[in-house]
Amino acid sequence: MIRKTSIPLVLILFLISSCVTMPPPKREMRAIWIASVVNIDWPSESGLPVEAQQKELIELLDLAKAYHLNTVILQIRPVTDAFYPSPYEPWSQYLSGVQGEPPSPYYDPLAFAIEQSRKRGLELHLWLNPYRAEMDTARDALAENHPARTHPEMFITYGNTRYFNPGLPETREHVSMVVADLVRHYDMDAFHFDDYFYPYPLPGLEFPDSVAFAMHPGDFQPHQKEEWRRYNIDRIIEMLQDTIKSIKPHVEFGISPFGVWRNIADDPSGSDTRAGVTNYDDLYADILKWQKKGWIDYVTPQLYWYIGMEAADYAVLADWWSKNTYGCHLYIGQGLYRLRSDNPNRQWRSSREIIRQLDMNREIPNIDGSMFFSARTLRSNPFRLHERLLSGPYQYRALPPVNNRVQQITAEPPMSPQLHHENGYIHLSWEAGKNNKYYVVYRFRKGQTASTEHPENIFYITGEQSVRFESTRQTRPDRYYYMVSALSPTNQESVPVFFSEQ
Repeated sequence: MIRKTSIPLVLILFLISSCVTMPPPKREMRAIWIASVVNIDWPSESGLPVEAQQKELIELLDLAKAYHLNTVILQIRPVTDAFYPSPYEPWSQYLSGVQGEPPSPYYDPLAFAIEQSRKRGLELHLWLNPYRAEMDTARDALAENHPARTHPEMFITYGNTRYFNPGLPETREHVSMVVADLVRHYDMDAFHFDDYFYPYPLPGLEFPDSVAFAMHPGDFQPHQKEEWRRYNIDRIIEMLQDTIKSIKPHVEFGISPFGVWRNIADDPSGSDTRAGVTNYDDLYADILKWQKKGWIDYVTPQLYWYIGMEAADYAVLADWWSKNTYGCHLYIGQGLYRLRSDNPNRQWRSSREIIRQLDMNREIPNIDGSMFFSARTLRSNPFRLHERLLSGPYQYRALPPVNNRVQQITAEPPMSPQLHHENGYIHLSWEAGKNNKYYVVYRFRKGQTASTEHPENIFYITGEQSVRFESTRQTRPDRYYYMVSALSPTNQESVPVFFSEQ
């Protein structure tokens, strides 16, 4: 029997410690998921003109900046189709409306997303689904070059959805080829896989992988199918890590699993929860093993529940994951989509719940930031979320964390920084040094010591080599001075340099 307490210990400690204001961190993951499957976030509908697609994406990136976020996680392979020209899979139906048809007039949406993210100083993580191949088999809308048509033996139908068969070595090879192609041809910061490994179980319906088990049992006995399934997922995770690092050792590989690894009733090392589904027992994803083995570089459990929820308490789970990182960077998946006036749980009928969770994250060791689902919530700004964030936990901008699980790259300082002040505007410009990905502009009041350790001094983050802004009492060179540093592809910061006025 699970021991229950009315108030979790971690919440008591949070309430005590919150009386003392924590200094805001200079580095913190602040990411937003941009989902393309069934046009959740972008594009808002399939078949939009190219100009409208691009305008919508720019709007979302600008919103991310306005919310003081620093990372976007863009879904580019929702159902074994592509938001880029892939040699292995067809163009996504969520772009043109017809799978296999490229955008017209032609452009590469992924290249466009990278270019626009870089301009704004936003990190870009490429979000792929490993196994999902068709959302609704009744539609029969697959392109002729879709792998499910060219190699139907590699796929399984479960319910109304078609999946790659995780038990086949050919599946692992295919997904690895897709990832390798992306690593070679695009400039990304990380690869990101979500919680869909073996599918969430359907009531009374067994996943039909018995033939694959008979063909490729390995060292497993007939009664060990669950262990065999976990082995299959282990192999693809290890293989993808090796694939990425063999080409670009500095690129991260992250997983965003379901929020509960195992319940304590099933495993004494599990969380004090009563979740109906768990990663280990139902999705066959042994997340902790991947962290221990170094197969993933960050983990983002989806904790889409409120503080105090009986079966899955946010406070309990955030604390449990913080104690089970095994050196892996930990970001929390936050459920922005829960914020709505018709939510039956009153906790979500206010933006206060998200603010409380963010404050709690900073109190718990090993939590390095958040990822929010999903981008369309930024558009609607429920319960003045934007204003609450910028007057509270996100008052200042923050740089993404440095992940020491990847091979590090250092940046040279920017060169020849110059300040021009004319016609009521200030223009800062500089030249790129070696390994400069982004630039951080700092502003200091005259007479103030130039400390770049405090986020309140971050004035602007950009991927371009200039900044122009209006000259006001808060920016004038007679009152303020400026410095600029560079971030490397692994977010190592260079020595800052002063601007000289011309």
